[in-house]
This record gives sequence, C-alpha cells and structure tokens, in this order.
Amino acid sequence: MAKIHASKRFAEKSSKITTYVILTVISLIWLFPFFYLILQSFADIQNTAYNSKSIIPNVWTFDNYKALFTDSRVPFMNWWFNTLIIAFFTALLQTILVLMTSYALSRLRFKGRQGLMKLILILGMFPGFLGMLVIYYILELLGLNTSIYSLILVYTASSAMSYYVAKGFFDTIPKSLDEAVMIDGGTKNTVFWRIIIPLSKPIIIYTILVSFTGPWGDFMFGKYIIQSAGIQPQGYTIAVGLQGLTTMATNDLYGAFCAGAVLVSIPITALFFWLQRYYVEGIAGGAVKG
Repeated sequence: MAKIHASKRFAEKSSKITTYVILTVISLIWLFPFFYLILQSFADIQNTAYNSKSIIPNVWTFDNYKALFTDSRVPFMNWWFNTLIIAFFTALLQTILVLMTSYALSRLRFKGRQGLMKLILILGMFPGFLGMLVIYYILELLGLNTSIYSLILVYTASSAMSYYVAKGFFDTIPKSLDEAVMIDGGTKNTVFWRIIIPLSKPIIIYTILVSFTGPWGDFMFGKYIIQSAGIQPQGYTIAVGLQGLTTMATNDLYGAFCAGAVLVSIPITALFFWLQRYYVEGIAGGAVKG
C-alpha cells in the first residue's frame, strides 16, 4: 500500500511539474511580442528590426521616446487625449447601459424576455465589422461622420448586448432583499440603486475595465472613420496614429511606433493590476456570501 501511495504522489507531482512547464512555455511565447516591443523601443534608427535582423539593440537610446513628444510628424499627445476621451465616455455610458439591462433581465419578468435574450445571443455571434459600412452610412445621414468622437456613439450603441456576465452576477444576489425593500415601500429603482449597485462593486469594476480597454486599443473602425472622413493626423486615435508610423516611406519612425506601443500599454496594465481583485470577483460572480 505504501508503494502504491508513493507512486500516486510521484505521478501527481510529475503531472503538476509538466503542467507548470507547459504553462511557462506558453507564457513566454505570449509575452515575446511585448519583450520585442520594449527592446525595439530603445534601438536607434539603424538598428531596429525593421532595418536589421537583430532583435536586441546594438545601440541603446531614448530617442524613440523623445520623438513621440518632439517630432512634428508624431502628434502623440493629441492621439492620447483623443483616445482617452473616447474610452472614458464609452466606459461611462456602456457601464450604465450594461448594468441597467442586466438588472432588467435578471429581476424583471415580462413578456418576450426569453426571446429577447436569445435574439441578443444570436446577434452577438455576428462579427461587428460586418456592419461597418451600414454604420458609417447611418453616421453620414446623421452628420456625425466627420468627427472621430462619433466612435463613442458607435461603441455604446450595442453595449446592452454585453449583459451576460453582469446578469449572472445579479442572479447571485438573493431576491429576498428585493422583497424586503418592496415591503417597506420601495420601488424597483430603489432596489437597483440602494441594493443592487452597492453589492455589485466587482461587476461594476469589471464592466468599466472591459468597456475602457475596447476603445483604447480599437483600430479597425477608427481607421475606417478616419479614412472615410479625411480626418487630419491630429484627430487620430492612438491605434490609428501608431499604425501610420509603420507605413511612412522613410521608415525612420519604426522605433517611435514601438515606444508608443509601450507607453500606451502602461496605463491599461497599471489599471488592471490595481483592480485585478475586483476583476476576478466580477468574472467569478457571487455578491453575497454566507
């Protein structure tokens, strides 16, 4: 029996070691592009991988970071503020719409509720870029196709369709709390603002993070709006502006592109680690324990 238990413990330990090795290798592969960007952001023009086969710079410099703030061809701060404004208002509006929609589908019972949820699920299976042309013509009809800030409307228009996670979280909050409030003369609004929202900090943080990171890194629709409307470089978003640096004929701003990518990732990374606990709780669900 002792030999059997020992062999089982050895097998379990070997299995864990194998799992850790596999996860470590996958993590290194996943992190390689980030290491590449960081290294290339410190390379001089002649030693970037764009002009050289070397990934590790032979000459280290901060010129690429300086170019983001001093080169007239790179209005980086304009791109940064444009993207920040779009991401901030998108996160604000999306969070409100998602929470209200999730509350209605979790707590209210009305005719067509199940059919509506199934319809939203089916519509969510279609890639968003399939409707880009139609969306642009709608913006054109409304006279909103000349500004990059019309992206706020585009990003928030279908935000209520992302109710799944928040609804699952609200379902874990005991309905007896709702009933107690209603007995005391409260309304559905009272339940939502006084009971549901105070107990839903994790899912609120999760929704804000997801809503903010989407517009922050979006390239496809931003590029489409900019090209169609003929917006000047000062009106670009970060993703569109940085991508433009890689297509310039001189190819001398590839290092600046890498430096910009590093700087853009810092706020999102810091925000995620700061709010990581709430993010995990929001995904896991469970507002009331015990």
